[in-house]
Amino acid sequence: MSDHSVLGKFKPMSQLNKTTKKSYIELNNNEVSSLIKELDESQFRVQQIQNWVFDHYVETWDAMENLPIHIRDKLSARLPLHPLEINYITDSENASTQKILFQTQNGYPIESVLMYDQKRTTVCISSQVGCAVDCKFCATASMGFIHNLSTGEMVDQVIHLQRQSKTKITNVVFMGMGEPFLNYRRVIKAAEILNKKMGFGARRITISTAGIVPKIRQMAEENHKYKLAISLNATNELSRERIMPLTNTYTLKSLMDSAHYYYQKTRRLITFEYVLLKDINDSPNDGERLLVLLESLPCKVNVIPYNEIGGSYNRPSENTINAFLDSLKHAPFTVTVRWSKGTEIDAGCGQLAVHGDI
Repeated sequence: MSDHSVLGKFKPMSQLNKTTKKSYIELNNNEVSSLIKELDESQFRVQQIQNWVFDHYVETWDAMENLPIHIRDKLSARLPLHPLEINYITDSENASTQKILFQTQNGYPIESVLMYDQKRTTVCISSQVGCAVDCKFCATASMGFIHNLSTGEMVDQVIHLQRQSKTKITNVVFMGMGEPFLNYRRVIKAAEILNKKMGFGARRITISTAGIVPKIRQMAEENHKYKLAISLNATNELSRERIMPLTNTYTLKSLMDSAHYYYQKTRRLITFEYVLLKDINDSPNDGERLLVLLESLPCKVNVIPYNEIGGSYNRPSENTINAFLDSLKHAPFTVTVRWSKGTEIDAGCGQLAVHGDI
């Protein structure tokens, strides 16, 4: 379990600083160019700094060895390099997973996860502090919505995690704290920076949503190449409303209509996440309804046995899980099972949350 005693380092909400300096990583290209011009330095310094930040993941201005000391000093006096600092790292028992607790400049806590799996190294990053969507089985929902992260704060999670990682990060998923499509424009910009400045292929970047229908359609219309994942978790309106109140705003039917629109527009497969909850959505009948719901939509389904968070929901038995999977054995779509890593340190899917005096 995480050592939440570290939360004593965070300021109470009433004392959070809302007027912190913008960090370098939060600047856009024009702002970076203007900064270097204001410092009366040559524009080729921009590329030098970019290489140190996005290729070498340096932690401080002083680590940029080919920048003259006087430039480093001026930059250090002008603005911080990073918008985040690592507050605490929790390792899983088998060292396959690390959960990182960050603090933003204005004192907000966020969590990210670093996972090793054979040749794949994946980071799960947050897009918000807390979440407004209120999925009943998700730990982040218990925080409520607190704050949208900036584009730089999202990118900085990856930079810090790459510095911590034993291997090169291969995949980035926006599946941590928050609903990415309620911070849509900044999330898309962060994905663009990961793609264009840090070299992640667009298909190595996945953006997950609980079902913000207008943004699914917008992502299709804007033709972004990043992977789309949708948390489905039910096969009828009533079941989904029970566990995902967002369904009261965006019905299951409207969600499926948007999914069909996305595929017709982009011809890219959606991954549907299906969290198995005991006695809620785990029966063979649920599996058969899932087949009917998705039979006309080319897609993938990722079945996730529930990661318990101490509430009223539980993981089904192994026999129940197997019976559900058997009901899908003739599915026309790909079905995979994701046994989340790091559940013993609350780093599994749906387990990220920071509580205490924040």
